[in-house]
Amino acid sequence: MTEEEARIRSYLEAQAAKLPPAAIIEKVRAAMAELRAAAGSVPSVRFHDRPEPAEWSGNEVMAHVVDAGNHFGDQIVRALDGLPPVESGSNRSEKPAPRHTAPEWCAILERDREALFERVLRADPTARLDKRIEHGMFGTLNWRETLLFLRLHDLDHTRQLEKNAAALA
Repeated sequence: MTEEEARIRSYLEAQAAKLPPAAIIEKVRAAMAELRAAAGSVPSVRFHDRPEPAEWSGNEVMAHVVDAGNHFGDQIVRALDGLPPVESGSNRSEKPAPRHTAPEWCAILERDREALFERVLRADPTARLDKRIEHGMFGTLNWRETLLFLRLHDLDHTRQLEKNAAALA
C-alpha cells in the first residue's frame, strides 16, 4: 500500500468509526450531486467520446461508477446480512459499457444507491463490523468504511468528468 493509499485508508477508518451511517450517507449524496453536475457538464453530443484514446468517455466513467457502486453496495448488504463476500470478478471493467446519457446514468446510480441507503439505515450501526469487504487498493474494509469509500470514489470520478468536459467543450 502506498503512503497515499494508507492515508486514505486511515481517513476511511477514522471517519466511518466517528460518523453515524446517516451522516455517511449524506456525504455520499453530496458527492453524488457533484458527480451529477460533472456528468451534466460534458457536452451531451460528446458524452460517448473519449477525450484521448487511452482515457474513458463520460459514458464509460459513469458505467464504471455504477458498476463499482453496485459491487460494493452488494458487498455491504451481504455483510449486513451476515453473508460471506462474493469474490470480485476481474472482468468487471473489461466488458463494453452500455450506452446511456448522463441523466440516465445518474438516475440509475440514484436508484441503486437509494436502495442501498434504505438498507443501511435499517441496520444496527454497530452490527457486523467484523465482516470484511475486500478493496483492491485499501485492503479489507468494514461496511461503514466501504460506504464512505463510495464518496471518495464518486469525487475521484467527478474530477475525471470535469476534465472530460473541459477537453471536449
